[in-house]
Amino acid sequence: MSTSAANAVAGEIAGSDDGILETPFLDSERCNILQSIAEEGGYAYATMTSLAAAGDIRAAEAAKEMAWEQLHSGPWHSVVPIWRDAYSMACMHLAKLHYANGEFNQAIKALDMGIIMGGMMLRDELNLAIRKTSEKEKARSDLGEKGESEIKFVSQEINVAEVQQSLPIKSLSCKLVGKRPALSLEAFLRDHYLSGTPVVIRDSMDHWPAKSKWNDMNYLRRVAGFRTVPVEVGKNYLCPEWKQELITFSEFLERTRSNDTTSVETTYLAQHQLFDQIQELRQDIVIPDYCFTGGGEIRSLNAWFGPARTVTPLHHDPHHNILAQVVGKKYVRLYSASLSDELHPHSETMLSNSSQVDLDNIDEKEFPNILDLEFQDCILEEGEMLYIPPKWWHYVRSLTTSFSVSFWWSDAEKLDD
Repeated sequence: MSTSAANAVAGEIAGSDDGILETPFLDSERCNILQSIAEEGGYAYATMTSLAAAGDIRAAEAAKEMAWEQLHSGPWHSVVPIWRDAYSMACMHLAKLHYANGEFNQAIKALDMGIIMGGMMLRDELNLAIRKTSEKEKARSDLGEKGESEIKFVSQEINVAEVQQSLPIKSLSCKLVGKRPALSLEAFLRDHYLSGTPVVIRDSMDHWPAKSKWNDMNYLRRVAGFRTVPVEVGKNYLCPEWKQELITFSEFLERTRSNDTTSVETTYLAQHQLFDQIQELRQDIVIPDYCFTGGGEIRSLNAWFGPARTVTPLHHDPHHNILAQVVGKKYVRLYSASLSDELHPHSETMLSNSSQVDLDNIDEKEFPNILDLEFQDCILEEGEMLYIPPKWWHYVRSLTTSFSVSFWWSDAEKLDD
Protein backbone atom coordinates (compact mmCIF):
# COMPACT_ATOMS: atom_id res chain seq x y z
CA MET A 1 0.00 0.00 0.00
CA SER A 2 1.45 3.42 -0.94
CA THR A 3 1.90 6.24 1.60
CA SER A 4 -0.94 8.23 0.07
CA ALA A 5 -3.19 5.19 0.11
CA ALA A 6 -2.26 4.50 3.74
CA ASN A 7 -3.10 8.09 4.66
CA ALA A 8 -6.45 7.80 2.92
CA VAL A 9 -7.18 4.57 4.75
CA ALA A 10 -6.18 6.20 8.04
CA GLY A 11 -8.63 9.01 7.39
CA GLU A 12 -11.45 6.61 6.66
CA ILE A 13 -10.74 4.54 9.75
CA ALA A 14 -10.46 7.58 11.99
CA GLY A 15 -13.80 8.86 10.85
CA SER A 16 -15.64 5.58 10.82
CA ASP A 17 -18.47 4.50 13.10
CA ASP A 18 -17.23 3.15 16.42
CA GLY A 19 -19.01 -0.15 15.97
CA ILE A 20 -17.28 -0.89 12.69
CA LEU A 21 -13.63 -1.55 11.98
CA GLU A 22 -13.33 -0.18 8.47
CA THR A 23 -11.03 -1.95 5.98
CA PRO A 24 -11.23 0.04 2.73
CA PHE A 25 -8.07 -1.43 1.18
CA LEU A 26 -9.12 -5.01 1.92
CA ASP A 27 -12.60 -4.28 0.59
CA SER A 28 -11.18 -2.98 -2.69
CA GLU A 29 -8.69 -5.82 -3.13
CA ARG A 30 -10.75 -8.76 -1.81
CA CYS A 31 -11.76 -10.10 -5.23
CA ASN A 32 -8.20 -10.00 -6.56
CA ILE A 33 -6.82 -11.72 -3.46
CA LEU A 34 -9.48 -14.43 -3.53
CA GLN A 35 -8.86 -15.07 -7.23
CA SER A 36 -5.15 -15.57 -6.57
CA ILE A 37 -5.96 -17.89 -3.65
CA ALA A 38 -8.39 -19.89 -5.79
CA GLU A 39 -5.65 -20.32 -8.41
CA GLU A 40 -3.63 -22.05 -5.66
CA GLY A 41 -6.51 -24.39 -4.88
CA GLY A 42 -8.03 -22.37 -2.06
CA TYR A 43 -11.69 -22.75 -3.07
CA ALA A 44 -12.86 -23.80 0.40
CA TYR A 45 -10.96 -20.86 1.88
CA ALA A 46 -12.73 -18.47 -0.52
CA THR A 47 -16.10 -19.87 0.54
CA MET A 48 -15.34 -19.47 4.24
CA THR A 49 -14.01 -15.95 3.69
CA SER A 50 -17.21 -14.91 1.93
CA LEU A 51 -19.23 -16.20 4.87
CA ALA A 52 -16.89 -14.40 7.27
CA ALA A 53 -17.37 -11.13 5.38
CA ALA A 54 -21.11 -11.61 5.87
CA GLY A 55 -20.66 -11.87 9.66
CA ASP A 56 -20.07 -15.58 10.38
CA ILE A 57 -17.38 -15.72 13.05
CA ARG A 58 -17.05 -19.51 12.84
CA ALA A 59 -16.34 -19.19 9.13
CA ALA A 60 -13.69 -16.56 9.91
CA GLU A 61 -12.02 -18.96 12.35
CA ALA A 62 -12.20 -21.75 9.76
CA ALA A 63 -10.61 -19.57 7.07
CA LYS A 64 -7.83 -18.63 9.49
CA GLU A 65 -7.16 -22.30 10.26
CA MET A 66 -7.07 -23.20 6.56
CA ALA A 67 -4.49 -20.51 5.88
CA TRP A 68 -2.55 -21.55 9.00
CA GLU A 69 -2.28 -25.10 7.67
CA GLN A 70 -0.85 -23.78 4.41
CA LEU A 71 1.73 -21.70 6.31
CA HIS A 72 2.88 -24.89 8.06
CA SER A 73 2.80 -27.24 5.07
CA GLY A 74 6.60 -27.10 4.69
CA PRO A 75 9.63 -24.86 5.28
CA TRP A 76 8.68 -21.20 5.66
CA HIS A 77 10.57 -20.13 2.54
CA SER A 78 8.53 -22.58 0.43
CA VAL A 79 5.11 -21.15 1.43
CA VAL A 80 3.29 -19.65 -1.56
CA PRO A 81 3.20 -15.89 -0.74
CA ILE A 82 -0.52 -15.48 -1.43
CA TRP A 83 -1.28 -17.81 1.50
CA ARG A 84 0.44 -15.37 3.83
CA ASP A 85 -1.90 -12.66 2.55
CA ALA A 86 -4.77 -15.11 2.92
CA TYR A 87 -3.85 -15.54 6.58
CA SER A 88 -3.78 -11.75 7.06
CA MET A 89 -7.18 -11.47 5.39
CA ALA A 90 -8.72 -14.11 7.64
CA CYS A 91 -7.27 -12.41 10.73
CA MET A 92 -8.70 -9.10 9.58
CA HIS A 93 -12.18 -10.55 9.13
CA LEU A 94 -11.99 -12.18 12.56
CA ALA A 95 -10.84 -8.91 14.12
CA LYS A 96 -13.70 -6.98 12.53
CA LEU A 97 -16.24 -9.35 14.05
CA HIS A 98 -14.64 -9.21 17.51
CA TYR A 99 -14.48 -5.42 17.26
CA ALA A 100 -18.19 -5.21 16.40
CA ASN A 101 -18.91 -7.26 19.52
CA GLY A 102 -16.79 -4.95 21.68
CA GLU A 103 -14.18 -7.71 22.18
CA PHE A 104 -11.23 -5.42 21.60
CA ASN A 105 -8.60 -7.68 23.17
CA GLN A 106 -9.62 -10.54 20.91
CA ALA A 107 -9.60 -8.21 17.91
CA ILE A 108 -6.07 -7.04 18.74
CA LYS A 109 -4.88 -10.65 19.12
CA ALA A 110 -6.23 -11.52 15.67
CA LEU A 111 -4.63 -8.43 14.12
CA ASP A 112 -1.28 -9.20 15.79
CA MET A 113 -1.36 -12.72 14.37
CA GLY A 114 -1.97 -11.25 10.94
CA ILE A 115 1.14 -9.10 11.34
CA ILE A 116 3.34 -11.82 12.85
CA MET A 117 2.46 -14.59 10.41
CA GLY A 118 0.83 -12.85 7.44
CA GLY A 119 2.07 -11.22 4.25
CA MET A 120 2.85 -7.61 3.48
CA MET A 121 -0.14 -6.70 1.30
CA LEU A 122 -2.45 -5.86 4.22
CA ARG A 123 0.28 -4.81 6.69
CA ASP A 124 -0.55 -1.08 6.66
CA GLU A 125 -4.25 -1.70 7.16
CA LEU A 126 -3.57 -4.18 9.97
CA ASN A 127 -1.43 -1.56 11.72
CA LEU A 128 -4.09 1.11 11.31
CA ALA A 129 -6.76 -1.24 12.62
CA ILE A 130 -4.57 -2.05 15.65
CA ARG A 131 -4.12 1.65 16.31
CA LYS A 132 -7.88 2.24 16.43
CA THR A 133 -8.65 -0.92 18.40
CA SER A 134 -5.86 -0.22 20.88
CA GLU A 135 -7.26 3.21 21.61
CA LYS A 136 -10.62 1.58 22.36
CA GLU A 137 -9.00 -0.93 24.70
CA LYS A 138 -6.88 1.67 26.48
CA ALA A 139 -9.88 3.95 26.98
CA ARG A 140 -11.77 1.33 28.96
CA SER A 141 -8.93 -0.31 30.88
CA ASP A 142 -6.50 0.72 33.56
CA LEU A 143 -3.73 0.42 30.98
CA GLY A 144 -4.62 3.95 30.02
CA GLU A 145 -3.75 5.23 33.47
CA LYS A 146 -0.36 6.93 33.68
CA GLY A 147 -0.15 7.52 37.41
CA GLU A 148 1.56 4.27 38.42
CA SER A 149 4.96 4.41 40.03
CA GLU A 150 7.86 2.90 38.13
CA ILE A 151 8.62 -0.80 38.44
CA LYS A 152 12.25 -1.10 37.39
CA PHE A 153 13.65 -4.31 35.88
CA VAL A 154 17.24 -3.39 36.72
CA SER A 155 18.00 -1.18 39.72
CA GLN A 156 21.46 -2.16 40.95
CA GLU A 157 24.98 -2.90 39.75
CA ILE A 158 26.24 -6.45 39.33
CA ASN A 159 29.24 -8.01 41.02
CA VAL A 160 31.56 -8.84 38.11
CA ALA A 161 33.57 -11.35 40.14
CA GLU A 162 30.40 -13.28 41.01
CA VAL A 163 29.07 -13.05 37.47
CA GLN A 164 32.33 -14.37 36.02
CA GLN A 165 31.80 -17.69 37.79
CA SER A 166 28.73 -18.32 35.60
CA LEU A 167 30.44 -17.39 32.32
CA PRO A 168 32.18 -19.76 29.90
CA ILE A 169 35.73 -20.77 30.78
CA LYS A 170 38.45 -18.16 30.16
CA SER A 171 35.88 -15.33 29.95
CA LEU A 172 37.26 -11.78 30.38
CA SER A 173 40.80 -13.12 30.68
CA CYS A 174 42.06 -12.72 27.11
CA LYS A 175 41.45 -9.90 24.62
CA LEU A 176 38.66 -7.46 25.48
CA VAL A 177 36.71 -5.72 22.72
CA GLY A 178 37.85 -2.11 22.56
CA LYS A 179 35.46 0.56 23.80
CA ARG A 180 35.39 3.98 22.12
CA PRO A 181 33.27 6.98 23.19
CA ALA A 182 31.27 8.94 20.60
CA LEU A 183 33.02 7.22 17.70
CA SER A 184 32.95 9.35 14.53
CA LEU A 185 31.60 7.88 11.29
CA GLU A 186 35.00 8.35 9.67
CA ALA A 187 36.76 6.45 12.44
CA PHE A 188 34.12 3.71 12.39
CA LEU A 189 34.52 3.28 8.63
CA ARG A 190 38.32 3.34 8.72
CA ASP A 191 39.04 1.35 11.86
CA HIS A 192 36.19 -1.16 12.06
CA TYR A 193 33.84 -1.42 9.06
CA LEU A 194 36.53 -1.80 6.38
CA SER A 195 38.76 -4.02 8.50
CA GLY A 196 35.93 -6.12 9.94
CA THR A 197 36.92 -5.41 13.54
CA PRO A 198 34.41 -5.43 16.45
CA VAL A 199 34.11 -2.36 18.65
CA VAL A 200 31.96 -1.18 21.55
CA ILE A 201 30.64 2.35 20.93
CA ARG A 202 29.78 4.50 23.93
CA ASP A 203 27.66 7.65 24.26
CA SER A 204 25.72 7.23 21.02
CA MET A 205 22.23 6.45 22.26
CA ASP A 206 21.71 8.89 25.11
CA HIS A 207 19.07 10.70 23.02
CA TRP A 208 16.89 7.60 22.64
CA PRO A 209 13.56 7.84 24.54
CA ALA A 210 13.97 4.12 25.19
CA LYS A 211 16.91 4.83 27.50
CA SER A 212 14.61 6.47 30.05
CA LYS A 213 11.46 4.42 29.38
CA TRP A 214 12.20 0.74 28.83
CA ASN A 215 13.45 -0.02 32.33
CA ASP A 216 9.93 0.72 33.59
CA MET A 217 7.62 -2.29 33.48
CA ASN A 218 4.53 -0.10 33.81
CA TYR A 219 5.47 1.94 30.73
CA LEU A 220 5.91 -1.19 28.62
CA ARG A 221 2.67 -2.64 29.94
CA ARG A 222 0.75 0.55 29.10
CA VAL A 223 2.15 0.73 25.59
CA ALA A 224 2.06 -2.93 24.62
CA GLY A 225 0.61 -5.05 27.42
CA PHE A 226 -2.38 -6.35 25.46
CA ARG A 227 -0.38 -7.18 22.31
CA THR A 228 0.48 -10.76 21.34
CA VAL A 229 4.16 -11.63 20.85
CA PRO A 230 6.12 -14.82 20.01
CA VAL A 231 8.53 -15.97 22.73
CA GLU A 232 11.04 -18.76 23.20
CA VAL A 233 10.73 -21.00 26.26
CA GLY A 234 13.62 -23.12 27.49
CA LYS A 235 17.41 -22.89 27.68
CA ASN A 236 18.04 -22.04 24.00
CA TYR A 237 17.01 -23.02 20.49
CA LEU A 238 19.55 -25.87 20.27
CA CYS A 239 18.06 -27.74 23.25
CA PRO A 240 15.44 -30.48 22.70
CA GLU A 241 13.04 -29.07 25.34
CA TRP A 242 13.04 -25.63 23.68
CA LYS A 243 9.66 -24.44 22.36
CA GLN A 244 7.88 -21.33 21.14
CA GLU A 245 4.68 -19.77 22.48
CA LEU A 246 2.39 -16.86 21.65
CA ILE A 247 1.52 -14.86 24.76
CA THR A 248 0.50 -11.31 25.63
CA PHE A 249 3.27 -8.84 26.31
CA SER A 250 1.88 -8.38 29.84
CA GLU A 251 2.26 -12.08 30.52
CA PHE A 252 5.80 -11.95 29.13
CA LEU A 253 6.65 -9.02 31.42
CA GLU A 254 5.34 -10.92 34.45
CA ARG A 255 7.35 -14.00 33.51
CA THR A 256 10.46 -11.89 33.13
CA ARG A 257 10.00 -10.28 36.53
CA SER A 258 9.24 -13.66 38.15
CA ASN A 259 12.03 -15.61 36.49
CA ASP A 260 13.96 -16.11 39.74
CA THR A 261 11.24 -18.45 41.02
CA THR A 262 11.57 -22.14 40.21
CA SER A 263 8.04 -22.36 38.80
CA VAL A 264 8.77 -20.08 35.84
CA GLU A 265 10.58 -21.38 32.77
CA THR A 266 13.04 -19.01 31.12
CA THR A 267 11.09 -17.04 28.55
CA TYR A 268 12.90 -14.97 25.95
CA LEU A 269 11.58 -12.58 23.32
CA ALA A 270 14.41 -13.24 20.88
CA GLN A 271 15.13 -11.97 17.36
CA HIS A 272 11.58 -10.72 16.88
CA GLN A 273 10.75 -7.75 14.65
CA LEU A 274 8.89 -6.16 17.55
CA PHE A 275 9.23 -2.65 16.18
CA ASP A 276 7.45 -3.49 12.93
CA GLN A 277 4.63 -4.90 15.04
CA ILE A 278 4.39 -2.34 17.87
CA GLN A 279 5.03 1.06 16.38
CA GLU A 280 4.87 2.91 19.71
CA LEU A 281 8.11 1.14 20.72
CA ARG A 282 9.67 1.92 17.34
CA GLN A 283 9.31 5.61 18.17
CA ASP A 284 11.53 5.10 21.23
CA ILE A 285 14.65 4.16 19.24
CA VAL A 286 16.77 5.72 16.50
CA ILE A 287 18.66 3.85 13.78
CA PRO A 288 22.37 4.59 14.42
CA ASP A 289 24.11 6.51 11.64
CA TYR A 290 26.74 3.76 11.58
CA CYS A 291 24.13 1.49 9.99
CA PHE A 292 24.28 3.48 6.76
CA THR A 293 28.00 2.85 6.31
CA GLY A 294 28.71 1.15 3.00
CA GLY A 295 25.70 2.57 1.20
CA GLY A 296 23.55 -0.48 1.94
CA GLU A 297 20.18 -0.70 3.61
CA ILE A 298 18.65 -1.86 6.87
CA ARG A 299 17.69 -5.52 6.67
CA SER A 300 15.93 -5.87 10.01
CA LEU A 301 15.49 -4.44 13.49
CA ASN A 302 15.11 -7.15 16.10
CA ALA A 303 14.27 -7.11 19.80
CA TRP A 304 16.00 -9.25 22.42
CA PHE A 305 14.23 -9.02 25.76
CA GLY A 306 14.41 -11.41 28.67
CA PRO A 307 15.62 -12.16 32.20
CA ALA A 308 19.14 -12.83 33.46
CA ARG A 309 20.76 -16.07 32.24
CA THR A 310 19.11 -16.10 28.81
CA VAL A 311 21.65 -17.38 26.30
CA THR A 312 22.03 -17.13 22.56
CA PRO A 313 24.38 -20.00 21.59
CA LEU A 314 27.50 -19.49 19.49
CA HIS A 315 26.42 -18.59 15.94
CA HIS A 316 27.04 -16.11 13.13
CA ASP A 317 24.82 -13.83 11.04
CA PRO A 318 25.16 -12.80 7.37
CA HIS A 319 24.93 -9.03 7.82
CA HIS A 320 26.64 -6.16 9.60
CA ASN A 321 25.16 -5.92 13.07
CA ILE A 322 24.99 -3.28 15.77
CA LEU A 323 23.69 -4.65 19.05
CA ALA A 324 22.40 -1.75 21.18
CA GLN A 325 22.07 -2.44 24.91
CA VAL A 326 19.12 -0.38 26.19
CA VAL A 327 18.41 -2.01 29.56
CA GLY A 328 20.74 -4.14 31.67
CA LYS A 329 24.03 -5.87 30.81
CA LYS A 330 25.16 -8.72 28.59
CA TYR A 331 28.30 -10.78 28.22
CA VAL A 332 29.34 -11.24 24.58
CA ARG A 333 32.11 -13.48 23.21
CA LEU A 334 33.24 -13.17 19.57
CA TYR A 335 35.33 -15.39 17.30
CA SER A 336 36.62 -14.27 13.91
CA ALA A 337 34.88 -15.50 10.76
CA SER A 338 38.22 -17.09 9.79
CA LEU A 339 37.73 -19.67 12.57
CA SER A 340 34.50 -21.11 11.18
CA ASP A 341 35.82 -24.62 10.53
CA GLU A 342 37.39 -24.84 13.99
CA LEU A 343 34.03 -23.91 15.57
CA HIS A 344 32.31 -26.98 14.10
CA PRO A 345 29.10 -25.67 12.48
CA HIS A 346 26.10 -27.98 12.46
CA SER A 347 25.76 -29.94 9.23
CA GLU A 348 21.99 -29.40 8.99
CA THR A 349 21.14 -26.55 6.62
CA MET A 350 18.80 -24.83 9.08
CA LEU A 351 21.50 -24.78 11.78
CA SER A 352 24.61 -24.32 9.63
CA ASN A 353 25.21 -20.87 11.16
CA SER A 354 25.29 -22.37 14.69
CA SER A 355 28.22 -24.09 16.37
CA GLN A 356 28.07 -27.58 17.86
CA VAL A 357 30.26 -26.27 20.69
CA ASP A 358 28.32 -25.50 23.86
CA LEU A 359 30.46 -22.84 25.52
CA ASP A 360 28.61 -23.34 28.81
CA ASN A 361 29.56 -27.02 28.90
CA ILE A 362 32.51 -27.63 26.58
CA ASP A 363 33.17 -31.25 25.65
CA GLU A 364 36.97 -31.19 25.50
CA LYS A 365 37.13 -34.77 24.18
CA GLU A 366 34.97 -33.96 21.18
CA PHE A 367 36.41 -30.46 20.66
CA PRO A 368 39.96 -30.67 22.08
CA ASN A 369 41.25 -27.48 20.46
CA ILE A 370 38.37 -25.14 21.28
CA LEU A 371 40.05 -23.60 24.34
CA ASP A 372 43.09 -22.66 22.24
CA LEU A 373 41.09 -20.52 19.80
CA GLU A 374 41.53 -16.77 20.06
CA PHE A 375 38.44 -14.73 20.90
CA GLN A 376 37.42 -11.28 22.05
CA ASP A 377 34.79 -10.61 24.68
CA CYS A 378 33.22 -7.87 26.75
CA ILE A 379 30.48 -6.95 29.16
CA LEU A 380 28.13 -4.78 27.12
CA GLU A 381 26.89 -2.09 29.47
CA GLU A 382 23.59 -0.23 29.37
CA GLY A 383 23.84 2.55 26.78
CA GLU A 384 26.58 0.87 24.72
CA MET A 385 26.50 -0.49 21.17
CA LEU A 386 28.55 -3.44 19.91
CA TYR A 387 29.49 -3.66 16.23
CA ILE A 388 29.63 -7.32 15.09
CA PRO A 389 31.05 -7.74 11.56
CA PRO A 390 29.36 -10.19 9.15
CA LYS A 391 30.07 -13.88 9.76
CA TRP A 392 31.74 -13.25 13.13
CA TRP A 393 30.69 -15.93 15.59
CA HIS A 394 29.16 -14.67 18.81
CA TYR A 395 27.78 -16.07 22.06
CA VAL A 396 25.56 -13.82 24.21
CA ARG A 397 24.45 -14.20 27.85
CA SER A 398 22.22 -11.77 29.76
CA LEU A 399 23.73 -10.87 33.12
CA THR A 400 20.59 -9.03 34.27
CA THR A 401 17.14 -8.53 32.86
CA SER A 402 18.07 -7.21 29.45
CA PHE A 403 16.42 -5.35 26.58
CA SER A 404 18.55 -5.03 23.44
CA VAL A 405 17.99 -4.02 19.82
CA SER A 406 19.97 -5.42 16.92
CA PHE A 407 20.29 -3.52 13.65
CA TRP A 408 21.25 -5.61 10.62
CA TRP A 409 22.35 -3.87 7.45
CA SER A 410 23.90 -4.91 4.15
CA ASP A 411 26.63 -3.60 1.88
CA ALA A 412 25.52 -1.73 -1.23
CA GLU A 413 26.78 -4.53 -3.50
CA LYS A 414 24.64 -7.07 -1.62
CA LEU A 415 21.28 -5.34 -2.00
CA ASP A 416 20.04 -8.06 -4.34
CA ASP A 417 21.04 -10.95 -2.05
